[in-house]
Amino acid sequence: MITKKLIKIIEEAFFRVIMFLSTCIIIFALGLIIYSILNKGIPSLSIEMLTQTPKGGFYFGKEGGILNAIIGSLYLSIGATILAFIIGLPVSLYINVFLIKRRKFVNTIRFLLDLLWGIPSIVYGAFGFTIMIFLGMKASLLAGIIVVTLFIIPIMVRAIDEGLKTVPLGLIESSASLGATKSEIAFRVFTKQCFPCIITAILLSFGRAIGDAASVLFTTGFTDHIPTSITQQTATLPLSIFFQLSSPIPEVKNRAYAAATVLTIIVLFISILSRILSEKYKKTIIKF
Repeated sequence: MITKKLIKIIEEAFFRVIMFLSTCIIIFALGLIIYSILNKGIPSLSIEMLTQTPKGGFYFGKEGGILNAIIGSLYLSIGATILAFIIGLPVSLYINVFLIKRRKFVNTIRFLLDLLWGIPSIVYGAFGFTIMIFLGMKASLLAGIIVVTLFIIPIMVRAIDEGLKTVPLGLIESSASLGATKSEIAFRVFTKQCFPCIITAILLSFGRAIGDAASVLFTTGFTDHIPTSITQQTATLPLSIFFQLSSPIPEVKNRAYAAATVLTIIVLFISILSRILSEKYKKTIIKF
């Protein structure tokens, strides 16, 4: 007769095997993706590829590199991340400090933010394109920054919010007992206590901003040149991959593979940096 203890042992062994196989599949898929990108992209990388703009057109021109896409991606992602942080941090603090007793309302806000997080980025791009047509705007770096900001705001707010939720109630009560106002608690206590989470939220949002193609497909346009104004069109690494990989010219395809490699390296670097900074600044957290 099979005992309950034996059944538990079998169940535990079964789920351990499932977890192990799932982990192996994920690692294998990630390794295969990275290998396929680097295998074709690294041979295409060179000093000229990283320091020159395309010559003779990004689709047919055989010479030049992807400098325009690298600079454009940095302009776009840094600008959108800064705007999202300026908006997202106060919203997260307001939810967790000023609305702390209104649980139902706060849960509704979080639910709506989760819905916005789950909306495909192409929908944000289509929305931005519709607004551009209504206002008579042309594709530009500014339009791309605004749309990407809308796209990553839910990510920024919810990522910071999850960190702020971990602030001990005792820390809040002790700060209030010392005469601190809610604003002081928000900006002096919460931000210091959750600084690692804020850093992670910024880097996560930056990674999503620099790697997205759909939200900027209709809003930023594409150009072989580096923009000197926010009203000009700009190239990005995802769009560089999208447009140039379909070219019949091998040299142009090499630029696409190089762009994919650079983008992959940036995203991996951001992921590793977020882990390192989170571990480093955990020392500032007050533990109860």
